[in-house]
Amino acid sequence: MQSWGLTDPGCVRTQNQDAFQIVSLDRSTLLCVICDGMGGAKSGNIASALAIDVFVQEVKRVYKSGMNATQIEQMLRGGVKLANFTVYDQAQEVQDFVGMGTTLVAACISGRRATIVNVGDSRCYLVNEDGIRQVTTDHSLVQMMIRRRELTEEQARFYPGKNYITRAIGTEPTVECDSFHCRLERGDALLLCSDGLSGVMDDQEMLFEIVHGVNKANCCQRLLDIAKSRGAPDNVTSILVIA
Repeated sequence: MQSWGLTDPGCVRTQNQDAFQIVSLDRSTLLCVICDGMGGAKSGNIASALAIDVFVQEVKRVYKSGMNATQIEQMLRGGVKLANFTVYDQAQEVQDFVGMGTTLVAACISGRRATIVNVGDSRCYLVNEDGIRQVTTDHSLVQMMIRRRELTEEQARFYPGKNYITRAIGTEPTVECDSFHCRLERGDALLLCSDGLSGVMDDQEMLFEIVHGVNKANCCQRLLDIAKSRGAPDNVTSILVIA
């Protein structure tokens, strides 16, 4: 298993409110997390940094080698719950932090098995030579409108409210994450990213760079370069894992 990650402020914003971590839990198990903070210049970066640190530390505390898929999912859900409580608590305690929150997408890859959780619109994709599939479902206004058939996928890309998310870490006392399980074949890739990437690149473009790019090690940089060539109005973060 190989992994790479990269984050960048993009072309417009001076502050990077995204955060990511890649952590080896043991020789065969990898934890990857991306958080995309919100709440303004005073607190978005605080929310993402705090959430990701609390989430990772809780997973590391609970993880034991040999856990099954159900146990891993429960562990990840516990990490989300604690991260949400911590960010929400800080937002109540400090005036500058009122209203802060963050997305979170995480994948725990153990051998050929991946367990994914998400809150918000940061995404996880499964990519191989057969194509690309978005594993997670965005918690966003446009996704809700697509589900109601009020918008098409193409219309959603240009909808003015596309950045409005309906669920986030730290904005409410409790939060519910979604969870997913994937079987990985040798050579399959998982791509985790913030909406700073998925908002300016479509699925087929990401598929091409991951599958057909000669050097997998610089794929995250190539994705960033494309995002920046299109103006990168938001922070851009990606993690690529090859099984």
